[in-house]
Amino acid sequence: MTSAETSPFPHEAVSRDELPQFVLPLVVRIERGSPPTRTDALQTAARAVLILLADERSAGEGPWAQAVRDWQDARIRKVVRRARGAEWRRAEALPGITVTSAPGRAAAAGNGTGAAGSPGGTGAAEVRVFPPVPLDGWPKDLARLQVSGTDLDDPEPPAPPPAGVPVLWLAPGLDMTAGKAMAQAGHGAQLAWWELPDADRAAWRAAGFPLAVRTPAPERWAELVVSGLPVVRDAGYTEIAAGSCTVVADHPALRTG
Repeated sequence: MTSAETSPFPHEAVSRDELPQFVLPLVVRIERGSPPTRTDALQTAARAVLILLADERSAGEGPWAQAVRDWQDARIRKVVRRARGAEWRRAEALPGITVTSAPGRAAAAGNGTGAAGSPGGTGAAEVRVFPPVPLDGWPKDLARLQVSGTDLDDPEPPAPPPAGVPVLWLAPGLDMTAGKAMAQAGHGAQLAWWELPDADRAAWRAAGFPLAVRTPAPERWAELVVSGLPVVRDAGYTEIAAGSCTVVADHPALRTG
C-alpha cells in the first residue's frame, strides 16, 4: 500500500524505487464480538501514523529515527494487518505505539507494556503502529498476522465532520477493503504533516491530532482533487489501479482560498 507522492527527504540523484524499501506496519485489533466501525478504524489508523511521526523516538538520534528516515526517502508503504486475543497481546509486546479512537488516549510502550486504550468488548478502534521495517524483514509475530479479514462496516452513515477539524476525504466510487483504506488515510495524514508549517504541526499535535475521514459527493471530490491540497495517488500494488487518487488531505492550515 503505497503513495506516489514525493518524500521531502529524497536521496540525491537516486530514484526512490532504487533505495532500500521499508514498510510501516499497522495492526488493527478486531475482536470477533466487538469489531470497530470502519470510519473509527480509518481515523485511528491515520492518527497512529501522525503520532509515530511526531514521537521523539522518530526524530534526531532517536531509536526509530534512521528507520523512519529510510522509509520516507523511499516509498511510504504501509501495510495493515489484523489481530485478536493472543495475537494482539504478542503485537503489543513489540516496540510500538497503541492508539485508541479517543483523541488524547494514545499510549506508547517502548517494550509493549500495553496501552491505556479501550478494553475488549467496547468496539472502539485500537491500532498499534510500529517503526518501519525492511519490506522483507517483518518481525515474526507481525508477519504471521493476516492482511485479509479487515472488512469493517459503519452501522450508520458518519455524521458531518466537526467544523475546523482536518478531514481526510476518501475517493467516492473506489472499492477498497478497510485495511487498504486505513493505509490510504494514513498516507493522507502523512502528506498533510509534511506540508504543514512547524507551528501548525505543533498545534495539531498538542490537540491530540483530531481528524475526520469522510467520503464526499462525486462533484465535491472533483473540486478537492484540483484544489491544491495534498492528494494521495496510489502506486497500484494492491486492489486499485496505479495513479488512482484515493485521499485528499484537507487541513485548514493548508487551504489557499
